Amino acid sequence: MERPLIAVLLLVGLIIGSGVGSSYARARRGWTDYQAAKKTVPGARRAAWLLIKVVTTKVGVIALLLLGAVAYAAAGGEEERPAPSAPSPSTAEDDRPAR
Repeated sequence: MERPLIAVLLLVGLIIGSGVGSSYARARRGWTDYQAAKKTVPGARRAAWLLIKVVTTKVGVIALLLLGAVAYAAAGGEEERPAPSAPSPSTAEDDRPAR
């Protein structure tokens, strides 16, 4: 009677031990992954700020160009040409020889 009891306790111990062991391995793997990700955060943060700086610079340049174009158009961007004068009477008729 003692033998079946020992066999059942051994089986239960193996099942519980394998569950605890797999949980421990998963926790260690998670901790290792967390530490690796934690080390990459400063580099990723620097890269993100660099990209933000590049984008804001481009947006600023485009905004200044648009502002300059609007100011140029508002100030009358083309040179003003003098209005064509009305035609003056021709003296060609007076210069004709009389008949």
